[in-house]
Amino acid sequence: MQQTGHDYEEGSPVAEKFNAILIEDVDGKPRAGLTQLSTEQLPDEAVLVRVSHSTLNYKDGLAVSGKGRIARSLPMVAGIDLAGTVEESSDPAWQKGDRVLVNGFGLSEKYWGGYSQFARMKPEWLVRIPDGLSAEEAMAIGTAGYTSMLCVLAIEDHGTKPGDGPVLVTGASGGVGSVAVMLLAALGYDVVAASGRTQENESFLLDLGASRLIGREELARAAKPLEAETWAAVVDSVGAEVLATALAQTRYEGIVAACGLAGGTGLPTTVMPFILRGVTLRGIDSVMASQARRQRAWNRLAQLVDKARLASIYSVEPMSEVPRLASDIIDGKIRGRVVVDVNA
Repeated sequence: MQQTGHDYEEGSPVAEKFNAILIEDVDGKPRAGLTQLSTEQLPDEAVLVRVSHSTLNYKDGLAVSGKGRIARSLPMVAGIDLAGTVEESSDPAWQKGDRVLVNGFGLSEKYWGGYSQFARMKPEWLVRIPDGLSAEEAMAIGTAGYTSMLCVLAIEDHGTKPGDGPVLVTGASGGVGSVAVMLLAALGYDVVAASGRTQENESFLLDLGASRLIGREELARAAKPLEAETWAAVVDSVGAEVLATALAQTRYEGIVAACGLAGGTGLPTTVMPFILRGVTLRGIDSVMASQARRQRAWNRLAQLVDKARLASIYSVEPMSEVPRLASDIIDGKIRGRVVVDVNA
C-alpha cells in the first residue's frame, strides 16, 4: 500500500483518488495500512462527507493493530469517528457545506469509517457540529468525550447534584475518564479520579479539575457485598472488580454510569447494593444512541467544554501515524486524546 502526499482542502474538487486506512485480509489475518481509494469505491449512501479529522480510540487500536477482530467484513475502512463537511447529499436534511460529525453506528465494524478523506454516510448517523466547536475540537472530544457526556447526563437526569457528595471517575487518565473529570468539575461536582498511575497523572488530573486521586488498586480487588457509603455517583469505564467495588461503595440511591470494560467483562458483585441501598447501575451505550440524544449531548458539550483544558488533553497526528499509534493505545502508552488529521 502506498502513501501519497495529496492534501485536499475544503472547497477543492472531489478528488479522483484520496487517502484512507484500509483493513484487508492478508494471509487470513486483518492488516491495516494507508492506501488510495476513489469515491466510486465508497458505499452507496446518501451523504458524501469531506472528512477533515478523526480520532484514535481503544477500539480503533484493536481494529488497526489486528489485536481485536473489530471489522466484521473485509476490506474495511477503519475509524469509528469522523468530522467534516457535507460535500453532496440526496437527503433534504443535509446540504453542501453543513458541518457534521459521526460517532459509532458500527463504523469500522459493519460500515466504512472515518480514516478516509471522503466518506459516504447514512443521513440518520449525522450530528451537526455545534457553533463554537471546530471539527478538530469535536474530534478531540470524539466518541470518548461524547460517551463521557452521556454518563454526565445520566447522573444529572438521576437527580444527583454537586452538593450530594463526591463523584468517582475510574480510568480517569484515559479518553473517557479525562473528559468526564473535566465536565463534572465544570459543573461543580467534587471529582475523585482513580488511576493506575497516580504519581505520573496527578498534575494532569488535578489540572482537569479533580479534587484528589486514588490508586486503581484501591478498587481493583475483591469487594465486600457492601462497603462504606462513599460516592454519590460514579462514572466507570473499567468494569470487572473496579465496577463491583464502586457499586459496593455507592451511597444510598446513588447512580453508577458504566460505559467501558477496560478491566474485563465480568462483574463479581451481589444484589446487595441494589436492594439495600437502591443503587442504580445505568448502562451507557454510545454506539446506537438516537440522533436526538446525540445532538443533546453534543450541544451540551459545546456549552461545558473548557477550550484551554481540552487543548491540554489532546494531540494532533497525521493519518499516516495511526498504525503505529494503534499499538501504543493498546499498550496503555497514550494519555488523553489523539486527534487524527486525515489530510496531514
